[in-house]
Amino acid sequence: MRAMRKGETRDIVLVVDDSPETLRMLTDAIEDAGMTVLVAREGKHALSIIEKVLPDVILMDALMPGTNGFETCRRLKQHKALAHVPILFMTGLSDTEHIIEGLEAGGVDYVTKPIVPGELLARIRVHLANARIAHSARTALDAFGRFLLATSRTGSVLWCTPQAAKLLGVAFKDFDTEDYVLHRDVQVWLHNCAAALPPSTSTPIDLKTDESSVRLQLVYIAQLGPDEFLLRLIEGDIGDDQTLLKQKLLVTEREAEVLLWIAHGKSNRDIAQILELSPRTVDKHLEQIYAKLGVENRTAAAALAVRTLGIR
Repeated sequence: MRAMRKGETRDIVLVVDDSPETLRMLTDAIEDAGMTVLVAREGKHALSIIEKVLPDVILMDALMPGTNGFETCRRLKQHKALAHVPILFMTGLSDTEHIIEGLEAGGVDYVTKPIVPGELLARIRVHLANARIAHSARTALDAFGRFLLATSRTGSVLWCTPQAAKLLGVAFKDFDTEDYVLHRDVQVWLHNCAAALPPSTSTPIDLKTDESSVRLQLVYIAQLGPDEFLLRLIEGDIGDDQTLLKQKLLVTEREAEVLLWIAHGKSNRDIAQILELSPRTVDKHLEQIYAKLGVENRTAAAALAVRTLGIR
């Protein structure tokens, strides 16, 4: 067994399988790799375990008596705390239909039986690393107070930062991150943003809110996955941001437009298409912006714009 270093914590692997032989083999291999193993013989047992202990990764047998692995995976993914935990399916089936079902249920990968321990451990390490990177990025977004959310193509809110959730809670009386779906016009807008070449050149869209005193807009940022889109939430009008930049930083109307889109993370090519300018003209505006703001590059200009806009 790999020796533990001082201060090092052990990764926790939850194995869900009804085969004693498979459980014994996996337990030995995973513990020898320096990880802690939790065992569940059926789906219901796995659901009870995660109420007490949060695993770092889950290995799920696809076909089990009672609640099968696919349904167990769907139920596990309903828990917000497990959103970032990778689930790997184990199956003796090479049938494409079952592989697709596992991925659609929320799994990130699959291994076929008989299992090769070395290959399985390598996959576990890769998915653990990816999950930690994604979770760290999400935590950083939360800590810096960004009004960000991700939705599916059909408008279902997949996750949002606490700041965005609070603002949406004020705007929509029935807002709940677990099952909230944005209006149909947002779904159409989202489809158009994703289909644009290059993507994300669409203008922001107004959200119809329940509270008349709250005006919200969504800005498309990027596509994160096959069905996950990152959006920024703005309170007020994006034009208000532009006016604020113009007044506070003493730039022209057009320079404020360019600077605002830089703050939104757009490339020069994107900005040229959004504002119907040539890329060379955008470059010229940027040169003037750098000179007026006393900065050397677009990163510094974007940071100054974000600070000027505050948390809006």
